[in-house]
Amino acid sequence: MAAAEPLTLFDVDPPATPMPTNALLQVRRIYAEPAALTIPRGRQVLGRFPGAEVVEVPSHWQIPELHGNEGLVDRWVRVKTETLVLGVRKGLATRPNGRSANFIAPGLANGCAMACVYCYVPRRKGFANPITVFTNIEQITGHLRRHVARQGPKTEPDQCDRDSWVYDIGENSDCSVDALVSDNVADLVATFRDLPTAKASFATKYVNRGLLELDPAGRTRIRFSLMPDDDARVLDVRTSRIADRIAAVDDFVAAGYEVHLNLSPVVLREGWEQDWGRLLDRLDDELGPAAKSQAAAEVILLTHNEALHEVNLGWHPTAERLLWRPDLQEPKRSQNGQDNVRYRADVKRAAVARVRDLVARRAPWLRMRYAF
Repeated sequence: MAAAEPLTLFDVDPPATPMPTNALLQVRRIYAEPAALTIPRGRQVLGRFPGAEVVEVPSHWQIPELHGNEGLVDRWVRVKTETLVLGVRKGLATRPNGRSANFIAPGLANGCAMACVYCYVPRRKGFANPITVFTNIEQITGHLRRHVARQGPKTEPDQCDRDSWVYDIGENSDCSVDALVSDNVADLVATFRDLPTAKASFATKYVNRGLLELDPAGRTRIRFSLMPDDDARVLDVRTSRIADRIAAVDDFVAAGYEVHLNLSPVVLREGWEQDWGRLLDRLDDELGPAAKSQAAAEVILLTHNEALHEVNLGWHPTAERLLWRPDLQEPKRSQNGQDNVRYRADVKRAAVARVRDLVARRAPWLRMRYAF
């Protein structure tokens, strides 16, 4: 990496600042499948946003005003703030994973009110990516109970967990924000509380202290995503600040959650090692013994996407100066069939080794479940 042109962070303001809950979602329009409105969960969402206009659509995927509408790029954040979609999840399939979780559960939502610049979800949804809430929660929780029952007890530990089957419940959304919109997340936490052989798991960049009231009984794992604050101020748009995420860890452990850390994405630029070292020092200084004793980490280097790069150029080009690095990146075909770019194999191998060394020296209590 020594031969690469140095890249520094930029002294600019990101296009939006962290916002309180009442500003994160100021919903004015709800696109809804008619079937979604007949289900109690759909009516609950409408009740939380009583002033919103309701527009019926044949499918949550068939909304021409949102999907494929290139003119929405310059309203990227506004659409996330003012729009929701209600749908009924048709396919209830739980698929194997094996990296962060044993299984990927059928999601209760798709899309997000936050606007992390590297997020892979909008790569599938055209030029707008607001939250889509799936209202058939009872069908989804029933499917998961049956799937867990078929697995039986976990007899051998793996990198996902020593004793329990782990189900990622937030692959295409952020469950902490989803919980502001409906009780879907609360229902999933309650479901896994009663499943002694399984755990729910989700990554988040938003501190929703309402989740502290849900009594997870150790059966839900929250993975707080962390990166150096200077990176987050450019890349993690509309999220909770890094300091707030760190400050929440002890409280969530005390409330009965298992709390892990996602050190991701690791973005390679001049000074990245020093900044990650300072972040690890801060974790060592600020987390309590209970949090440290159960902590584990995932380390994920940045993966990017050419289509998303083009979208980002339309609303946040500053971020792309950090993310789009042809001098360091190569094509990658992802597991879900998308054509992405990642750091070259030699660059990535060296960076992973450096992160592992940083963790071993600065936060030796932090068990690394995997790094890639």
